[in-house]
Amino acid sequence: MTKPIIILDAYWRKVSELFSERDLNLLHDKYNVIWGKDDPIPQDLLEEALPNAFAYVAANPNVSKKTLDIAPKLKVIAEMSGAFPSTIDYDACASRGVEVLSCAPGFRQSVAEMTLAMILAGARGLVQEHDLFRQGKENWLNDNEATDFSLYGAKIGFIGYGSIARETHRLLAPFSPKISAYDPWIPKEIAVENKVTLSGLDELMMNNQCVVVTAMPTKSNQGMINSNLLAKLNDGALLVLISRAHLADFSALVREALSGRIRVAVDVFPSEPVNLDHPIRSIQNVILSPHRAASIKGGRQLIGSMLVNDLDEINEGRKPRNLHRASVINSQALSGVGDAKKNN
Repeated sequence: MTKPIIILDAYWRKVSELFSERDLNLLHDKYNVIWGKDDPIPQDLLEEALPNAFAYVAANPNVSKKTLDIAPKLKVIAEMSGAFPSTIDYDACASRGVEVLSCAPGFRQSVAEMTLAMILAGARGLVQEHDLFRQGKENWLNDNEATDFSLYGAKIGFIGYGSIARETHRLLAPFSPKISAYDPWIPKEIAVENKVTLSGLDELMMNNQCVVVTAMPTKSNQGMINSNLLAKLNDGALLVLISRAHLADFSALVREALSGRIRVAVDVFPSEPVNLDHPIRSIQNVILSPHRAASIKGGRQLIGSMLVNDLDEINEGRKPRNLHRASVINSQALSGVGDAKKNN
């Protein structure tokens, strides 16, 4: 029996970054994998493979209606960067019944772990006091003036309640926090199942000690975390920016952090690497991480496992169950999001 053809163009990522040895062997056992190397696929090979391809898996797939016209057997497009890119014609894919998948859920374990670390460090002032200690300015037993807060029973809000937020919620469970979320895309039954209160954005910012930005980027949410929203945070609140800098008005975030009114933890930036003279580098009440939430050994290999499972589901005539599906999001929201390359 002829194996379905998979075009695998992982570049700019590495294949070993996305797949464990076991999952890569499974992929090759079940499918005829075209390319699958760490370099970009040659254009002539891509054009030769598309007419018979079942799936096109790429770090940043470029798929227009013209691409679909020359690929009549194509059933799946899967991006391997971490967000739906603007290089895909989502309407054309929907009309053709082609599933468009994002690998974002494959980051959930490693990114949720880092998110928990940032929440704990930010709530308890660990990084700030560490720096003060090195300067001989540490605060000994000053609980009367403490600005730290405990996670036990804390009010924590998520902007975006997708796979990373849900995994972070699961990790926070021992603290019995009160969780709310702003997410216009999730069904109410998901909120009920996870015991999370759905909230308006203004309300979420005003009512939580910690706000975690985990939403996927869309055209409509660029710069959504602006100065007006940041002003609604309570004094001493913690904002954790873990998903994409796309969602924040970064200049406004820097200004609010400079005021000393709130604490901020950031793993993603609008331009990477960050300039050496950027003011965020010198703000005391900010925790900085150089886009490394998923940068641990095997931290992205859940993507490969999820991809293989979803390819099998689609190949057998069922719906994918692991990766994000563009078909559940309004195509207008996805248009013009921009390059997803710098995402985890």
